Amino acid sequence: MKFSVIIPVYNRIGEVAELLDSLKAQTSANFEVILVEDGSTMPCRQQAENAAAAGIDVKYFFKENEGRSIARNYGMERATGDYFVFFDSDCVIPPEYFATLEKLLSENPLDCFGGPDAAHDSFSDTQKAINYSMTSFLTTGGIRGGKVQLEKFTPRTFNMGFSRKVYETVGGFREMFSEDIDMSKRILREGFSIGLLRQVPVWHKRRVDFKKFFRQVYVFGMSRITLKLLYPDSLKAVHTLPAVFVLGTLLLLVLGIFISWWWLLPLGIYFAAIFAGALVNTRNLKIASMAVPAAIIQLGGYGLGFIKAFISKIILRRGRNLAEEIEIRKGK
Repeated sequence: MKFSVIIPVYNRIGEVAELLDSLKAQTSANFEVILVEDGSTMPCRQQAENAAAAGIDVKYFFKENEGRSIARNYGMERATGDYFVFFDSDCVIPPEYFATLEKLLSENPLDCFGGPDAAHDSFSDTQKAINYSMTSFLTTGGIRGGKVQLEKFTPRTFNMGFSRKVYETVGGFREMFSEDIDMSKRILREGFSIGLLRQVPVWHKRRVDFKKFFRQVYVFGMSRITLKLLYPDSLKAVHTLPAVFVLGTLLLLVLGIFISWWWLLPLGIYFAAIFAGALVNTRNLKIASMAVPAAIIQLGGYGLGFIKAFISKIILRRGRNLAEEIEIRKGK
């Protein structure tokens, strides 16, 4: 069984070097690396050449900037493996990843799989706080953490793979936000199997500061409405919780300021629970303290993006949405 690791990259020299170093340390060499530089102004060709000199099967391609989905598709067109595996350029891969993955797929074949992500000990406190916020049941319902979940598991492209047959049947990624969720929906519609492999996590750096993190989750919230327009049954109660958090927090703040401070107690209890959960999880007081603002940013940013897109695309029906664009391309 051979894997093709496909990595789109845009101006991430340092992170790509770390990712390639982690691939060099794999206990199994049953993979090739397809590194697709998407029009970067700071190319990582030298890092790819260094990895190749160290013995990794690396194929480096430079193309004009068109977006990460098109870059992944470009890589798949040039891949030779039985399975295509996708990592983000800000990931670090544990040494046993591919040895474990091959064993799991040999014992229980899957057409498409995904794994969880976690924070490595070397990551900054901010990255660890963001990681907790993105994976905690208290903030995301466990959607991304690979544990207890309020939604059926959906692979994400920071740690995702599928067979060549899936690619030949379903095609490539669409250039859109939440393209991995869209791909998973299309894979399921074709009758392929999808599963979570908890034994193959990656260490995911995520955003390095809260400002970039806010922008990321804001876009996630907006893209959830686009997915609803594409797949009307895809919107679940868990996806609305950040919007409920935003509206509920505003209501409690108004009541707390103008009626009674007791109305602020639910917020205090919730944030205390996040702090306690992060403290137990990380055993670090500073990270636990930072996890509270990280959770506020994560829920608030996603909720605001969700609300804005809901009002614009569903209530006011402004602008052409992705679903309409796709139908137009099909001639419908």
